[in-house]
Amino acid sequence: MSKPQIETPQAIRGTQDIFGADADAFAFVVETFERVRKLYRFRRVEMPVFEKTTVFSRSLGETTDVVSKEMYSFEDRGGESLTLRPEFTAGLARAYLTNGWKQYAPVKLATHGPLFRYERPQKGRYRQFHQIDAEVIGAAEPTADVELLVMADQLLKELGIAEGVTLTLNTLGDGESREAWRAALIEYFRAVKGELSEDSQERLEKNPLRILDSKDPRDKAFLPNAPRIDDYLSSEAQDFFAAVTGGLDAAGVAWTRNGALVRGLDYYRHTAFEFVTDRLGAQGTVLGGGRYDGLMESLGGAPTPAVGWAAGVERLAMLVSGSGLIAEDRTDVTVVVEDDRAITEGVAIAAKLRRGGLSAELVATGSPRKRFDKAVKTNTRAILALGWGEDGVTQRLRNVDADAARIEALIA
Repeated sequence: MSKPQIETPQAIRGTQDIFGADADAFAFVVETFERVRKLYRFRRVEMPVFEKTTVFSRSLGETTDVVSKEMYSFEDRGGESLTLRPEFTAGLARAYLTNGWKQYAPVKLATHGPLFRYERPQKGRYRQFHQIDAEVIGAAEPTADVELLVMADQLLKELGIAEGVTLTLNTLGDGESREAWRAALIEYFRAVKGELSEDSQERLEKNPLRILDSKDPRDKAFLPNAPRIDDYLSSEAQDFFAAVTGGLDAAGVAWTRNGALVRGLDYYRHTAFEFVTDRLGAQGTVLGGGRYDGLMESLGGAPTPAVGWAAGVERLAMLVSGSGLIAEDRTDVTVVVEDDRAITEGVAIAAKLRRGGLSAELVATGSPRKRFDKAVKTNTRAILALGWGEDGVTQRLRNVDADAARIEALIA
């Protein structure tokens, strides 16, 4: 009687298995981020993958698409509602409040890892995706905004993808400016409410700023004449934005003004920014962020100024793949055992090479006569062939494109 066929489980839609050149590009992004964040003295932090659902519902807002449609939430065995993190900022804010990090303020934090959102998978966007993230918490000065933007600009340059990427910048004003602008937007869009898209009609009273970045043709017809933030900026808000742009100019970071760039949630203030490109189709943002001075209060904390940004590793890796900066992945030494009596010696030599800082592969399976030919076809800088003679193990260093003296010293 034949055994029943067992069906192999498939990957979950919106997830991916990263391998080969894609994995190399992914690692290059993360390694470059780690190197750059050290230059700017950002502290590395590790965050839980899940939090209490209220961390995100209170910080992101119950009416946002992320909270209402995209979060992976579940009830644990204790009956508490938990959510897989859809972004980093809310969890970092919670950690700042609950772990006493205020004593380090202003504190510069950096992290990276997987995030989860139930949304339609598309190019560069997945349901499990990865981000790099940098935040400055406890700094009210525009110099914090400048430092983060200069850091982001350097990161993109060191990734080799800065060409064709543009920093777009806007100000959302201080609380007073933003509220006056918000009231003007509500009044303006109310007059044409019936002609707006369904989403914009729903956002009109609660989140009118979101209408400004609508892609629906019905909304876009009314955007050119919509009230602009510049007409409502206080002198303090104007000075803040001028300090940010002046700092960028001093640091040699190019930027353009985008008056339609907004953040819909009420706790956002002053600077909003995105680094955008036309090389990823409709999903053109590769890095974005802004100042969120009111977030801590939504989680029960004291008013705390903060600013930060995040970037999708998958999108950056897609751009990096064609940059030519990823080092060729070559093995330093391939140890070929051409006689099985030399296998123990092969294991010992491979261990010596690795402990000495050289990468090594051991070829000791299959037909002994074909092992050397197999090694020649691999991407290796040197081949050490082990055979057997009258006096025991023999060694031949061949096809050397490496420091032969160093190899010989390690295997002596």
